[in-house]
Amino acid sequence: MPSSPSIFSSASRLWRTSRAGDYLGLLLLAASNIALMVTEPFHRMFTIDDPRLKYPHALIERVSVPYLLVLAVLVPLGTIVAWTGVLQKGRPFLQSSLLGLGNSLLLASFITDFIKQGVGRPRPDLIDRCQPREDTPHNELVTFKVCYQTNHHILHDGFRSFPSGHSSTAFAGLLYLSLFLAGQFFAFRPGADLVRTCAAFSATVLAGYIALSRLEDYRHDYADVSVGSWIGILCAYFSYRRYFHPLRSARCNEPYKLSSEENGYEGVKDEDHDDEEEERGRRGRLSDIEMGMVRS
Repeated sequence: MPSSPSIFSSASRLWRTSRAGDYLGLLLLAASNIALMVTEPFHRMFTIDDPRLKYPHALIERVSVPYLLVLAVLVPLGTIVAWTGVLQKGRPFLQSSLLGLGNSLLLASFITDFIKQGVGRPRPDLIDRCQPREDTPHNELVTFKVCYQTNHHILHDGFRSFPSGHSSTAFAGLLYLSLFLAGQFFAFRPGADLVRTCAAFSATVLAGYIALSRLEDYRHDYADVSVGSWIGILCAYFSYRRYFHPLRSARCNEPYKLSSEENGYEGVKDEDHDDEEEERGRRGRLSDIEMGMVRS
């Protein structure tokens, strides 16, 4: 029977040489998101004659939640899986790519919902959702208790305006896809053509459309959409760089490799080595040019 130190050593080695910590982190984020979803938001007081809250409640959204999940989750997921399969990138590449996507989406969702629940800001269409009683006083702060609305979701979702969840999810998924494609296309390497950049970041344009649609549906105002978009942008970049080399690196199309050593990722050391080699090569070219100028 193996001793306790050997079991601990094996578990420690498995933790260092696998993505177990990343999977555990994603599970914790997913559980936190579920807990936030079933929690009612804070209900900020409002006045029924506030013109900023009197926009119509759109029953049909331009980008519904199922449609958002298809565009921001399934499209990046399918693109990454297809790219890996066609180019035979292998399982470690696919694992790193999908972990980055999951990290971006779940982290953005957690940050967005955490702020939503705590702020409890009314949506621009709150009055139409609320259907306040006729005897509700004007020019006075009231609570949601004055509302006749019997649909629990419609009413309480009216206090989850800030920040925009559609915007953060769209950029978390689609900008991550753009960064992934930019790395695979070497779009930021010197001499790369414009077509590669346009192809890579076409997904980001779609994310922008989704964010703007929330203004057109009167679900959010400009502040909601702007902050939600920035949450998605930062989460996408942070998650991509956790697993992939910088976009200007010679190895921008490769994820970092896990090391069996305790001092971190092999990819970080390789990246530093590549950068040093590139810098020496640049200096060498400059020296050749300078020597040519001296000879002439």
